[in-house]
Amino acid sequence: MPRQPFIAAYDIACPRRLHRALAVLHDFATGGQRSCFECFLSEGERRELLARMDELLDPAQDRFFLLRLDPRSRIATLGRGVTMEDPLCYWVG
Repeated sequence: MPRQPFIAAYDIACPRRLHRALAVLHDFATGGQRSCFECFLSEGERRELLARMDELLDPAQDRFFLLRLDPRSRIATLGRGVTMEDPLCYWVG
């Protein structure tokens, strides 16, 4: 099955759960900023993402939103698109 475009967004109250959710989304996202990410997911990846987020979220305090975009639509972007990736090293100075 081909991958489909999604937007994943969250609002998480606890800093510890927030960092864990960010780590989960880094496994699936192709780009994003702060609490909103672009993902191109197969059906199996979509199910895995939802299951992993369900394990760590507190339904009374947290929110997670996964929106499937219409693949026939043209995606328009403003600004410079940057692929999300971890750098090889960090400069602290």
